[in-house]
Amino acid sequence: MAKIVKVSPLAPSRFPDIPAIKGVNFSFASAGIKYQGRNDVMLAILDPGTEIAGVFTSSSTRSFAVIDCEEKIHLKDSSLGAAIVVNSGNANVFTGSKGKISVEAITSTVSEVLNIPLSRVFSSSTGVIGEELPHNLIIDALNKMVADKTEHGIFEAAKTIMTTDTYPKGSVRKILTEEGEITIVGIAKGSGMIAPNMATMLVYLFTDASVKKEVLQSYLSEINEKTFNSISVDGDTSTSDTVLMAATGQSGIRIEKNDKIFSQGLTSLMTDLAHQVVKDGEGASKFVEINILNAKNYSDAKTHAKSIANSPLVKTAIAGEDPNWGRIVMAIGKSGAQAERDKIKIFFGDILIAENGWVAPNYSEEIGAQYMKNTAIKISVDLGLGVANTTFWTCDFTSDYISINADYRS
Repeated sequence: MAKIVKVSPLAPSRFPDIPAIKGVNFSFASAGIKYQGRNDVMLAILDPGTEIAGVFTSSSTRSFAVIDCEEKIHLKDSSLGAAIVVNSGNANVFTGSKGKISVEAITSTVSEVLNIPLSRVFSSSTGVIGEELPHNLIIDALNKMVADKTEHGIFEAAKTIMTTDTYPKGSVRKILTEEGEITIVGIAKGSGMIAPNMATMLVYLFTDASVKKEVLQSYLSEINEKTFNSISVDGDTSTSDTVLMAATGQSGIRIEKNDKIFSQGLTSLMTDLAHQVVKDGEGASKFVEINILNAKNYSDAKTHAKSIANSPLVKTAIAGEDPNWGRIVMAIGKSGAQAERDKIKIFFGDILIAENGWVAPNYSEEIGAQYMKNTAIKISVDLGLGVANTTFWTCDFTSDYISINADYRS
């Protein structure tokens, strides 16, 4: 695998101080699946009473780990404990019947070691596609992992699930309700093969709030659409995308439907993690926000945003600090969603670039070029056709993206 020699220039200055969540313990091991000298297996052990929700990739070549999670996520039995086991270095995808055997072997062993139902064990794998997962290496490590569990292991867990990531990703939000304080924390991995078609990475969220399963799933699915489902690095949807959220209930504070404070807190945390994934996009040097305004409907707004975000021509122009707004015009036109030339307005930040079917009269290339030197770029397109808006995030394409992915399996 390509060696990461530098941290993304867009990385946060430090990993946040994330407190322990009551009802969650972590453990990790260096099983030697692909990497040497680093942990590559993470185990999250969840207390009885924990409710779990999830969203998964819609890829038709998704891993059996994803399929297994999809089958289990709808089961309603929180009376006993639960677990999430994740390995990095091998995606366990497109390995025929061996992929299923590996998942069943790993989850069955976790079930036995923790004395919890098999239906309450969720697994994920990330890394190279098409290589058999040496699951015995994971199984051999599990007993010691359980013995070494700690409630303070989330930072190491975040590092363990990394592949081409250049930094571990974590976030925390404390939410004050009328009954008291609850906490939500999360970790994520993702750097390449990132394009929204559910979520686009591995993400694990934990809260000490008490939330019924159906309510938790509703929050996660709704907020996922405007966070993890609104980012792209390279336009490629992964085979392994998984977002799991666990609510342990240990705070004793119940969250019901339509709780605005909880929804805002979870949205803020998931947005933060989504941004961190984009900022760690393979080879990225610029973080790009795309706003589509006044589209005919939400579907059209999302289609236009994705077309701009996934355009190699747009992304390479941004990398070269070239204010080539014609490429944005191209991306709008090719998207297939409704647009009318003379109603379109295009902005770089607050700078009006184009309107009325042509370049804006007060715009100059010098102004645009100066703006493109920023590391955070905002592109807004007002379609003038309706009232639907959306925001999408992406990054630029640099030569480092090619280098990383040309050497990925070496």
